[in-house]
Amino acid sequence: MAKKPSSPKKQAGRKGAKKTFTRDTLEAVRPSLWSRIKVFLRTVKSRMVSPERIRPHKSFKRSYREDYKRNLEVPGITYHAAKTFSVIFKNWRLFLPLLVIAVVMAVVFIGLMNESTFQQFQQVLDQTTEQMGYGDIGYVAKAGLLLISTVTTGGLSSSGKETNTIFFVLIFLILWLCTIFILRHRLAGHKIKLRDALYNAMTPMISSFVIFVIAVIQCIPIFFLIIVYSSAVQTDFLSTPFYALLFFIFAALMVILSGYLLSSSLIAFVAVSAPGLYPMKAMHAASDLMMGRRFKFVLRIIALLIIMALTWVAVMLPLIVFDLLMKNFEWAAGIPFVPVCLLVMTCFTGIYITAYLYLYYRWMLNYDEK
Repeated sequence: MAKKPSSPKKQAGRKGAKKTFTRDTLEAVRPSLWSRIKVFLRTVKSRMVSPERIRPHKSFKRSYREDYKRNLEVPGITYHAAKTFSVIFKNWRLFLPLLVIAVVMAVVFIGLMNESTFQQFQQVLDQTTEQMGYGDIGYVAKAGLLLISTVTTGGLSSSGKETNTIFFVLIFLILWLCTIFILRHRLAGHKIKLRDALYNAMTPMISSFVIFVIAVIQCIPIFFLIIVYSSAVQTDFLSTPFYALLFFIFAALMVILSGYLLSSSLIAFVAVSAPGLYPMKAMHAASDLMMGRRFKFVLRIIALLIIMALTWVAVMLPLIVFDLLMKNFEWAAGIPFVPVCLLVMTCFTGIYITAYLYLYYRWMLNYDEK
């Protein structure tokens, strides 16, 4: 016989009865700690590693050359260097006032190297050459040694190092952002004035500072190497050839690690200047852009250092020789000619490095878009 349907009261009683769960139903209702951890890790990975990002290497899987090799067709190093000079000199009406503003800001907030300090370099150099028995080494050789001795100062005062470092970083960021703003609009064919760059280029200042902090963190292996080297020198650790070889291998690994990380940060410095781009997105975009191309970029950086060294020698060496000749007259003894020239060259170097990297960044973007 068919069972009669139970009354509503009995059904309510059955609903309120105690339920028994199996292990599977318990896992479905209350996930375990390990499953929660896996979900959390999946969420973090999905946020950090976007599906659109370039990832040729997989964990615990072999990477084949055809998977991670990426072509890049950009102009050569010689054309790159000449093009950078050409772009700067072509827009000299914008870059010259920017250079003057940077020099004035450095003099006001940091201070110019005293002429007495430069004269002390000359006196120490004269005493050293006399003690070594070289006598009068000539104006050109003396100018070269003075350039090597003073190039690290940049023509700036050495008093108040902590405060000077902060102001130097701020001035460099302003110079960097204004140069990129000018180049972006001038290469696009827009007519702008310097005040447009000064008023509008400072928007990504905080984002650029965040990239700068990330770059400093990526330099920790080099900082650690410097500490280890100072300790090794004090304890005569490097006097043994075997230990010296081990230290050389360790130093090479630390430099390679920081260089690998910094290669993306330099491009991120350029990428973050784009309107509306956040720092971590700029880091990810720069990392994708540099994937498989870091060695070529390192070659460009080495070429940049060589170009800057030759430019400093070609410009500053005649100026220092001229200053040495002019110091024979009493009226020219107190004129800080060389410190001013050093400061101008330091600011021009900042403009040139920015333009050099920005052009390379534009060429890589244009090649990927093709």
